Amino acid sequence: MSVELFMNITPSETRVAYIEDGILQEIHIDRESKRGIVSNIYKGKIIRILPGMQAAFVDIGLEKAAFLHASDIMPHTECVSDSEQEQFQVKDISELVRQGQDIMVQVVKDPMGTKGARLTTDITLPSRYLVFMPGPNSAHVATSQRIESEKERQRLKEIVENYITEEGGFIVRTAAEGATEHEIEQDIHFLRRLWKKIQERMARPRSKNLLYGELELSQRILRDFVGDPIEKIVVDSKRTYDLLFEFTKEFMPEVTNKLVHYKGNMPIFDLYDIENEIQRALERKVLLKSGGYLIIDQTEAMTTIDINTGAFVGHRNLEETIFNTNIEATIAIARQLRLRNLGGIVIIDFIDMQQEHHRERVLQSLQDSLSRDRAKTTVNSFSSLGLVEMTRKRTRESIEHILCEECPSCQGRGMVKSVETICNEILREIVRVHKAHRSEYLLVYASTAVANALTTDESHALAEVELFVGKRVEVKVENLYMQEQYDVVLM
Repeated sequence: MSVELFMNITPSETRVAYIEDGILQEIHIDRESKRGIVSNIYKGKIIRILPGMQAAFVDIGLEKAAFLHASDIMPHTECVSDSEQEQFQVKDISELVRQGQDIMVQVVKDPMGTKGARLTTDITLPSRYLVFMPGPNSAHVATSQRIESEKERQRLKEIVENYITEEGGFIVRTAAEGATEHEIEQDIHFLRRLWKKIQERMARPRSKNLLYGELELSQRILRDFVGDPIEKIVVDSKRTYDLLFEFTKEFMPEVTNKLVHYKGNMPIFDLYDIENEIQRALERKVLLKSGGYLIIDQTEAMTTIDINTGAFVGHRNLEETIFNTNIEATIAIARQLRLRNLGGIVIIDFIDMQQEHHRERVLQSLQDSLSRDRAKTTVNSFSSLGLVEMTRKRTRESIEHILCEECPSCQGRGMVKSVETICNEILREIVRVHKAHRSEYLLVYASTAVANALTTDESHALAEVELFVGKRVEVKVENLYMQEQYDVVLM
């Protein structure tokens, strides 16, 4: 398997395409408008202590001073026992810090309105599989309780314990389930190099306020995909290329020589047909090479996928045609789940198969196709109704939720009332308004399609309503109206 990363950078948006063996498998999008400063680490200066509030204000270089409470100047307590946690007492703030003191802090809450950021001295550094907790008080290993298998938790704990020093400890994240020792080792080396750099910056007498910012998407991708067989990383921005060059040189020297700055005139996503793939990932219908197709519907509660043979007629018999279509669909489904980043419950309606061994092979093909997916997936057998139920761990927003918003016309229903339905609604509204109010004549404002129908196909019905109310009804086009919008105005 060969992996290539293509990065398209604009001032307000970063897009990263993850391509395996020449096929787009994942698309990651980060927008400037949605970035905060949570997890950033700063070299702050205590500018004011408030003993009555057991808090201090810290200058971290932002417009507003940040807030640090005495309870946040504590050792790590996430993974200690209840009896140990009870021993931690919130000391007087004056005993913990002094005015003018330099202090390393991490943001736990973004500034909001008139309030500054909320800080802690309890530093944590996340990576793909682990969270590093610096300091001798944290020199232990904890595992996520969301890893259900006790055997897997023990395996991961034993791996990480081999790397524990007085420098700090680790929390094994849920994403580490199934990770190899080599992948975890890569994470540990990355986090330790990162912590060493942060300490060096803190020690500099004229260090800038920001010691470590939550990584940009381009950096997070490299951090999270460390250990993958990446062949090249193509970036179309000189600034981002320079940023990644310095980042990889410091923390991931093994991939520095794989960076490529793209200088071509054609947009990088157009050159590799990624733009069209993104557009296709927003469509409901996914065509299969054989002529069959998938219908993917994402709802609030679940995602449903329906498979159809379409134009595929096969060469032998109906059962063989159905089986081949289902097998092809499993590969497409696994790719679409990753590409669209669909999470939660997924219901797959394969075409009904009569033979049990066909169902078993389709199920195995689906599991094999999902094996490359980083997100945890669980696949159940065929139900009594012939459906396959599966789950996929939610890791981020789906591509549809990032790129799209609710339709202003149908409010997310996916359907709008037909022109004929709206015409009948208008005719009923005319009668209702006539009975409720006095007027000389009535004026109807409607969309172009509805107005045209009222004066052509529905003109006879409109004429009958005019006779019934005994008033003239005039129809006017309102170009800004959606199909379902209309007004009946008294004149």
